[in-house]
Amino acid sequence: RAELSKIMRTRAKEIEVKLLLFAIQRTTNFEGLLAKRFSGCTLADGTVKKPEVPPPSTNPFLEDEAGAETDEIVMEKSDTDKPKKPKVPDNPFHGIVSKCFEPHLYVYIESQDKNLGELIDRFVADFKAQGPPKPNVDEGGAVLPSCADLFVYYKKCMVQCSQLSTGEPMIALTTIFQKYLREYAWKILSGNLPKTTSSSGGLTITSLLKEKEGSEVAKFTLEELCLICSILSTAEYCLATTQQLEEKLKEKVDASLMERINLTGEMDTFSVVISNSIQLLVQDLDAACDPALTAMSKMQWQNVEHVGDQSPYVTSVILHIKQNVPIIRDNLASTRKYFTQFCIKFANSFIPKFINHLFKCKPISMVGAEQLLLDTHSLKMVLLDLPSIGSQVVRKAPASYTKIVVKGMTRAEMILKVVMAPHEPPVVFVDNYIKLLADCSTDTFQKILDMKGLKRSEQSSMLDLFRLRLPAPPPGGDGAGSLSLGAPTPEQESSRIRKLEKLIKKRL
Repeated sequence: RAELSKIMRTRAKEIEVKLLLFAIQRTTNFEGLLAKRFSGCTLADGTVKKPEVPPPSTNPFLEDEAGAETDEIVMEKSDTDKPKKPKVPDNPFHGIVSKCFEPHLYVYIESQDKNLGELIDRFVADFKAQGPPKPNVDEGGAVLPSCADLFVYYKKCMVQCSQLSTGEPMIALTTIFQKYLREYAWKILSGNLPKTTSSSGGLTITSLLKEKEGSEVAKFTLEELCLICSILSTAEYCLATTQQLEEKLKEKVDASLMERINLTGEMDTFSVVISNSIQLLVQDLDAACDPALTAMSKMQWQNVEHVGDQSPYVTSVILHIKQNVPIIRDNLASTRKYFTQFCIKFANSFIPKFINHLFKCKPISMVGAEQLLLDTHSLKMVLLDLPSIGSQVVRKAPASYTKIVVKGMTRAEMILKVVMAPHEPPVVFVDNYIKLLADCSTDTFQKILDMKGLKRSEQSSMLDLFRLRLPAPPPGGDGAGSLSLGAPTPEQESSRIRKLEKLIKKRL
């Protein structure tokens, strides 16, 4: 050991990885031979060791690494799930010579850094040459094969390094692993997500001006939707496998260094890729529905003379949902929770936008409001059915999703019911508004008055009345959302009504 250390110190620049690994292999084989030949009862200090008290285990070979050379991936079940093997006796000769190589293992680490860099470059080149994975709806979203190749390589490196050292070199290798997990996330996953034209403003402005009611809007192709789902599924696989890789590294490294193994940042990176993928899917379907909502807000609702079937804009929205959602659901079949997230994010985006366009429908006749109410109910039913739309297997929608749809679309229905209510007498109308919408905002109330087509003079007195009718906030509270508290006494109520009637007559 002393002679090897001296040679390597003087000829450090000549050491290259193949030579280093060859020397380590020969040396560890020699240590293994010693263990077979001798008991190791007396070593360097000449003391006699009691055979019944074995030395503390420092041997990384105790774990059976036979499977390390196979294409096992880190995400397999831990050894605790397998039948226990009989304990192998410690090798007292382990490291007695080979620990002299440890200061030079940076050569091995640098070599793995270079190899992994070349592997990532190959993945990038292969993706460009072969193109995105072909849509395969039968099997769900395909995980990119390159990620399995990456983790197979990681496992081989980890096992090999743990045989060389379980100290600082394992920490250095972990840093290299972190670097290429991030590179994989950005170059292979994020780098291949389809780009939206909306990022340059093209989709949101020009298409809305050009699109006619119910016509197609520039959106992702079937192949692009499948690619986004594939990248999402791959990111989820990488997230789960990175977590297991962290656990494996902690098992291999010296106990004193375990705290320095932390791949949380890399897991967060894959979470960002998942989130971005879902957002792209939501934006695409959202943008496809925009022209229909624009058409809705431009209709002459005061001229509607009779209530018919659902309006063309509703049919257009339903068409886009029926086109996109089954593709996304089938391609995320292996990851239901992210499909549910997609549904929730779409509902949270579409419903407020629908309500905003509803406020733009002004003025509205009674018949027009009835037609809009019918349309709103149709959309509500479609949205409630969205998670299983076009599916042969009808599943009950997740409760978290249903709650969002019911709350949002019921608000839209309440807005129309308030618009349909007569504004005379004003006190009854205002109280009806507060009861149905539970909204203290004068802006919202103003929008309702605009939808009803009331004159400015009528609106002004109505707004004054609205401010006076708002329930008083509870003592010590801010009053937000406390519409049922602070109700006036019957005497106060009669006095307020008389004052308000005088005020309204004076204004009119």
